[in-house]
Amino acid sequence: MATSTVSSTLPASKSRRHRPAGEVVLGVDTHRDAHVAAVLSLTGAVLATSEFPASAVGYRDLLKWARTSGAVRRAGVEGTGSYGASLTRYLLAQGVDVFDVNWMDRADRRRRGKSDPLDAQNAARAVLSGRACARAKSGDGPVQIARMYKLTKVSAVKARTQAINQLKSVLVTADPALREALAGLGNAELFRTCARFAGASGHEEGGEESVLQATRITLGLLAHRIGQLSEQIRDVDARLARLVERHAPQLLDVMGIGPDTAVTLLITVGDNPERLDSEASFAALCGVSPVERSSGRRQVRRLNRGGDRQANAALHRIVFTRLRVDPRTQDYYERRIKEGKTRREIIRCLKRYAAREVFHLVR
Repeated sequence: MATSTVSSTLPASKSRRHRPAGEVVLGVDTHRDAHVAAVLSLTGAVLATSEFPASAVGYRDLLKWARTSGAVRRAGVEGTGSYGASLTRYLLAQGVDVFDVNWMDRADRRRRGKSDPLDAQNAARAVLSGRACARAKSGDGPVQIARMYKLTKVSAVKARTQAINQLKSVLVTADPALREALAGLGNAELFRTCARFAGASGHEEGGEESVLQATRITLGLLAHRIGQLSEQIRDVDARLARLVERHAPQLLDVMGIGPDTAVTLLITVGDNPERLDSEASFAALCGVSPVERSSGRRQVRRLNRGGDRQANAALHRIVFTRLRVDPRTQDYYERRIKEGKTRREIIRCLKRYAAREVFHLVR
């Protein structure tokens, strides 16, 4: 009788051991080819650890495996903007709240060492403790499209600038007759003239190429490259303008905001602006939140030098455009000057006001 009782209870205990019970937290240490995941209970106990390939099938298997331990509602993922971007998009689509884990616990790392399973466990613990409170960007909407186009434009502008500098440096050492023929031309006419050199033959077959011929061909090829990059930049600018007009036309109605500035601010906010709790958090993200710099009777504040510098530069352009053409901003500037404020302090205040206005528009 006792034997039969034991044999009948074993399967039951085994099934209870594998049955999901309550909520668990997922932590993932991401890499280029594989991700290491760990599942922790709400009390911090490690329930399971495993490795999965960084592929669509691997993402599905990872979440399915994690759900065998319990309900997965929260996940801490390292590198949500790089190696973990695709996994983050998948988890968000499956209804899992993903938190970005940027900094590991250094004290724990010194004490326990470093390994991928430990990093995955620490990512989950960061969510449990509340240390990881920044929700990951969804990366699947118009803002992600804007990021792609912006990346293309920045690289094209950099390459065009380099090509222009190279073309002008070649002219410095060119044959005097060629240099004098091109002297005095504006950039547009200079590039058009040099582009015609690209079709010239290098040298007769069997003959030796001269330095002048090589110079002309080099100028032609560089000018041709400049033209191609300029065309790419114009195309991307048009795409970005259409994107803003379609998804955030209210920004273009604001004094001082053009398509390029609007795109920069949208990228800073991200596809899920609910990550930002208040206008103060957006101001801090843009690096325009005031920082106390008081001592004794001297009560002053300075501009925050942290945050997203691209967004800060966008707000800077808005403020200086308004100072040139907006009567309200000019009146405000004159009034604060009379109150004894410095120009730097006034610019700080204007940036903060611009951040507040943009925040409510994009929300």
